[in-house]
This record gives sequence, C-alpha cells and structure tokens, in this order.
Amino acid sequence: MVGATGLVGEVLLGALAARKFPLEALVPLASERSAGRRVAFRGEELEVRPASAAALAGSHLVFFAATGELSRTLAPAAVAGGTIVVDKSATWRLDPAVPLVIPEINGAALARHQGILACPNCTTIAVAMALEPLRRAAGLVRVIATTLQAVSGVGREGLEALVRERGAGPGAPALPSPFPRRIAGDLFPLCGTLGADGTSEEERKLAAETRKILDLPDLELAATCVRVPIEVGHAATLVVETRAPLAVAAARAALAAFPGVRLAGEGELPTPSDAAGRDEVLVGRVRRTGNERQLSLWVVADNLRKGAATNAVQIAEALLGPGGG
Repeated sequence: MVGATGLVGEVLLGALAARKFPLEALVPLASERSAGRRVAFRGEELEVRPASAAALAGSHLVFFAATGELSRTLAPAAVAGGTIVVDKSATWRLDPAVPLVIPEINGAALARHQGILACPNCTTIAVAMALEPLRRAAGLVRVIATTLQAVSGVGREGLEALVRERGAGPGAPALPSPFPRRIAGDLFPLCGTLGADGTSEEERKLAAETRKILDLPDLELAATCVRVPIEVGHAATLVVETRAPLAVAAARAALAAFPGVRLAGEGELPTPSDAAGRDEVLVGRVRRTGNERQLSLWVVADNLRKGAATNAVQIAEALLGPGGG
C-alpha cells in the first residue's frame, strides 16, 4: 500500500482488516517524509518503507492512496513488473484505457483492465450510486447537484486545520490550512482550484467521472461544490430529470433495491453523522419537484469509506474473485 500513513490509507488498512481481505503479507509504503513511521494492521505494528519501484517489485496487488505524483511515477513501473494497481488518486480516472469503477455499477469494466484500475472521487461515488438506480429505471437526461463536502475530503491536513481553527475561537484569523480561507464556523463554494470557465476542480471531476462511470457521455450535469466545517461525510442535493416518466414510489423502490444504497424511511433525514463509519450510501427526501420526469433527492456517504477505502477494496475483491486477477 502506497500512502499507508495518510487518512485514506489509515481507513484502507481498517477496511482490509474488517473485510478479512485475503493476503499473504502487507507492505506499507509512503513518501520519504513519512518513511520510518509505524502503522497498525491486524494486531501488528508494521514499519513504513519509502515508496519506490524496487519496493513494489514482486507484489501481486498495490493500492495507491497517496499523491497523484507518486501514482504517476510508480504505477506504470509496478504494472510493468506484473502488479495490478488500484489507484485512489485522480491521475488515471479519465484515461480511456483505464477502467473507472464502482463495482455495484460497472463491475464488468474490470475485465478490460490493463494493470491499472481507478477508484472515483469520493463525491462522484456517492452521487453515481444514487443516480444509477434511476438511470436503470427511467434513463437520465440532466442532473443539477449541490454538494456539501467535509474537510477530510482533502486528507488529514483538512481535519487538522478545522481542529486548530476551532481551538483558536470565533473571529481569529485563519491558521495555516489547505483551504483558501477560514472554514470553522463558515463554508465556501469552492473545492479545489477554479478554472478559466469559473468551474472548480471538484465540479469538473464530478461531471466527467459520472459520465464515464454511467457510460453517458452526453449527460448534462451541473454542480456547485461547497466545503463545510464537518469532519467526515459528504452530502449532495440532486435534481434529476429522467428520460421517461418516473413516479416517486418507483424511484424509491429502485433505490431501495440497489446494492450499497440504503433508502431512508419516510420522514427520516440521513445526515453526515449517520453515514460516518458506514459503507452504504444513504438516500432520503425523494420527492417530485417539477414535471413527471423530475425528482429531487438527498444523498449522504462517508467520504473515507465507500467514498475511498471501501470502494478500492471492493474493486480488489472483485478482481481476485472467481475469474478475476
């Protein structure tokens, strides 16, 4: 595992242990800066080694839960040595030769991998998991999304920045942070950098990745991504236009039957704290908000679990299952 000391790496170690993932040995790797630290796995303390092509040699499977630069540099070398790579960075997601996979949605894409498999952005996973049941039921034409994204979406430094700012008290100036301004007690409509067209990096990822996963290159998807002062749990409001009319009851039935989705009961309001520590994507407030082809819904998921670590482990499980590898 490359990136074993990071926040996603930590959750990934827990997911591998909890799901009893079959492995002969686990080798934790990280950048030179984090090498020498120790991580806990299945009751043992393992020393973290520097990530390098030599350290990956002989591995059957490598999880990349680190920076895009490490993945860009080391993943091709690992594949050349016969290793399968499951990558959590954005490096390979939109490469036409690399499957971008949520196993419940497009697991069949795993069969065409050439050594590298990409795990989608944490926000994309939650949104796509809610859209796919509706796509299968009635097709999709247009989606308008507003996301509310936890600080852990940028890693451990995001969590630490929120804790520091809370400790400094209201009105104190922003402390060193990965965010463009103070986040404690506030929010701002920017996740990632702004492009020349006024869209943010996260908004572009959400649109492009969703189209690839759902195999809908012409899907209209407009998003506004908002960073909020919550530790864990991304949420989204979705306004969905289906191709065919879809009754609310039919939409709810499709969502309830879909693997990995938990449909909230009438009047139940799933929140980020409800999703924290869970692998399901929680969906609620399914309602008619326009004509017979327009619905609105509320989506919440743990961005570190199904949004990152669990989805990566599910990809590996599918690969190593009957006929995989």
